[in-house]
Formats: sequence, structure tokens, C-alpha cells
Amino acid sequence: MCGRFALYTPRNLIARTWFGISMSVGNVHARYNTAPGSAISIVRQRDDGIDFGFAKWGYKPDWAEEKAPRPINARAETVATSKYFADAFLHRRCLIPADGWFEWMTTDQGKQPYYITDPSNGRNDVLFFAGIYTGDIEPNLSAAILTEPAAPNLRHIHDRQPVVLDPECRWDWLSLEITSRDQVRQVAKRLDPSRLDSWPVTTKMNKPDYDDESIIEPL
Repeated sequence: MCGRFALYTPRNLIARTWFGISMSVGNVHARYNTAPGSAISIVRQRDDGIDFGFAKWGYKPDWAEEKAPRPINARAETVATSKYFADAFLHRRCLIPADGWFEWMTTDQGKQPYYITDPSNGRNDVLFFAGIYTGDIEPNLSAAILTEPAAPNLRHIHDRQPVVLDPECRWDWLSLEITSRDQVRQVAKRLDPSRLDSWPVTTKMNKPDYDDESIIEPL
């Protein structure tokens, strides 16, 4: 699953590096402990081009009742057939940029958080999670991160992980013209999981309001 993540790379840098956008898309404060229910950055394709926006992390379709669940994750295995997610999977896909994410390993001493990232990215590049969203305009957008079985090198921490896309497939993932299940699954190329590394971090990050750069440092 994915229940917390970090994004400290400036949005303007992401827009310029990966989408050729030189104008400002609105930088925000670095966040090292983004929690469910927060406003998160999403990248989506609109009729007039790429849009950097914000969505509530907790997906609820417009047609759902007020008390309907707001899942933060959608399983990649069933997202295309779920009534709750299927329309978004075909027509409202997005990218959710992150520098890394957290998972918890169960130990005899309790649950130990781990930070997972691509160390080769340094501090000037990001990962792209596969996401879906609902709504048309802010502040009525909400989003979920797709998850899948964890890669072998991460499975000792947790049995699931976010779908981390190879950035080379970013245009196809966002394309408004790719609208069939088979097409989407074909273009969704994963980042080589061997690029991902993990290390234990402080349990202080268990508190959602503890947001400090120190929580991504190895113990």
C-alpha cells in the first residue's frame, strides 16, 4: 500500500524537467510526511495541455453518497473492473509526483517505518506514482494511488507498494486518447524496481503532523 509519502522537489522543477513547462505551476513547501486527507500534487492531461493541480488524497466519485468511503489506494489488479474506480482508470488518470514513500515492517518490537526511494535521483528528481482522480475543478478533485504486489527487493517490508511508473511512459499514461483497459495496461511501464532502495527511519514519522526533513534519514 502507500499511506505516507514525501515530496520536496519543487513543482516548477518537475514541470520544466519532465513536461517542458517553463512558466510557474506554483511551488509549495516541501512535505516529508504527506498523510491521507491532505491536498496532494497531481499532474493530469487537459484538453489545453498538461495541468499541475491539487487533489484531496482520498478518492470519492461525484456520484457517491456523502458517507461513501474515500480510499487512498486502488488495487491495480481490480481497478479496471471496480464500479468505484473503472471510469477514472479509463478517462481520469494522473501522475502523483513523490520523492519517496513509507512502509511499515512488523517486528517483535512493533511496526518499524521504512523510507523507499530511488537514491540515484539525488534531491532534484522524483518518482511518479500511477494515480486516478475524480472531479473537474479544484477544490473538488480527489485522487487515489494505484498499488500492486511489492517487488522482490521490497517484499520483506510490506507485501504491497505503489505502482511506480517509468517516466518514459508519462505521456501515454496521461493520454486522453487511450481509453481501453488493454491499452492502458500496455502503456503502463514500471520503473525498474532494482533502482529502489529502502532504510529504516525514525518512528517519530508515525505521527501525521510530524513533518521534518530528518524523518527520511536512515537510523
